[in-house]
Amino acid sequence: MKNLSVFLFVFSIYILGHVSGTGITITNELQFKKLLWMRCYSKDDVIGPKVLSIGQQYENSFRANIWGTTRFMCTLKQGPNYKHYQNFTAFKQYTGYDNGADWDWRAREDGIYLKKEGGIRKSVDMHKVYDWIN
Repeated sequence: MKNLSVFLFVFSIYILGHVSGTGITITNELQFKKLLWMRCYSKDDVIGPKVLSIGQQYENSFRANIWGTTRFMCTLKQGPNYKHYQNFTAFKQYTGYDNGADWDWRAREDGIYLKKEGGIRKSVDMHKVYDWIN
């Protein structure tokens, strides 16, 4: 009975790590009154399409799964003609022990930037990750 109690305690601690939410944020920091078109999806969810005006942000919180397979893919396009775009992995869970992190994406004139806080891997300061595709 003692072994079962220890197992249940350790298992509950493990599961509680996955109850805490994680998520992605996408912010339009473009200039010249450009709109930002966005659409994101995972295996189970579709977000958008949505259009963000300058300074506007979209936040999506979710729970990472216990198998370590949670992924979100996103497409961003610059208005008004939406000629410049980028497809990218907006969130990736690395292992079952990784309860995720907050992935903060910023669309700017010269590219798409990321700041990541939390998760199993080291937090990352804001830096450019992607250039726009024409």
